[in-house]
Amino acid sequence: MRHQLLAGACGLALLLVPAAGGLAQTQTPAAQPAPAEQPAAGQDTGTNAADASDDDKQAPVPFEGGHLTITQPEQDGEKVLAYDGQKLASNYDVFFDKIVEVGGVKVALFDVGDGGNQCGPAKVIVWKPEGGTIQSTTVEQDECGAPPAAVSDDAIYFVPYLLPGDDKPALQWSPASGLTISGNLSYTPEPGTDWKDIDPSKYDNIIDAFHNEAVYKEAQKLLGNDMPDMATSLLVGGGTEKTASGAFYATGCVPHDCGGNDGFMAVDPAQHKLYFARRGDDGQPKGWPSLETWPADIKAALDKAQGEAN
Repeated sequence: MRHQLLAGACGLALLLVPAAGGLAQTQTPAAQPAPAEQPAAGQDTGTNAADASDDDKQAPVPFEGGHLTITQPEQDGEKVLAYDGQKLASNYDVFFDKIVEVGGVKVALFDVGDGGNQCGPAKVIVWKPEGGTIQSTTVEQDECGAPPAAVSDDAIYFVPYLLPGDDKPALQWSPASGLTISGNLSYTPEPGTDWKDIDPSKYDNIIDAFHNEAVYKEAQKLLGNDMPDMATSLLVGGGTEKTASGAFYATGCVPHDCGGNDGFMAVDPAQHKLYFARRGDDGQPKGWPSLETWPADIKAALDKAQGEAN
């Protein structure tokens, strides 16, 4: 059953655990830094700690009568997470996060991912039921990792980052029920915000402009169902630049596909206009509205951005 949580991601994050980390629709996702390396045996494993040697090996983690290990069998190859030799997961980045207690069961958390920019890792959950054998599950909501984990006494919650136009489930995991959907979240701009409220100096990424209700509604008219894909093509990007007419713009690209899937967005607050372009594998940009209708200075900004990308 789909449940619309009308308060949005913000409300759910506050309801579940304040440590969920940020509001789902008010921050652009960033590459999550590698968690601090893990503790040596005998140290407290309830927090991130460190004990890594120069060759980047991570010390074994004592867990439920055995040891969780991270090894790299081949130089420059994938790292392997295992429990007493039993493989649980593998990828190029594997890091111990922490050990917590959920529903009376000890649970070890690891971050496992491809690495790279603007993509967080998946979360691997490891536990051992009473009288049972070691178990693991991987939480990965899309091709770019999993939402941050928020731990409570009875469950671990995953509140997703939402791009403009997105609609995603919030997940929860417990030893008794496994991974389930706790509700559905929809991206929502800040109510009542208008063109006069736009301040690009405060934007870490031009995607932040979608928080403005007037911008969001105009983008909906132009992009329709293409809005999440357009926003994804801007994820790997930085601050904005201005044209001579006062419009501001920025370029970006899809994580792990820069040069193959690039985006462009411009906002003209004075004229209440938006301009989007996206270039795919064929190298030709598609514009919203049509590129032939763009003002000369904004079209020149797009051409410059494309030249720099090449």
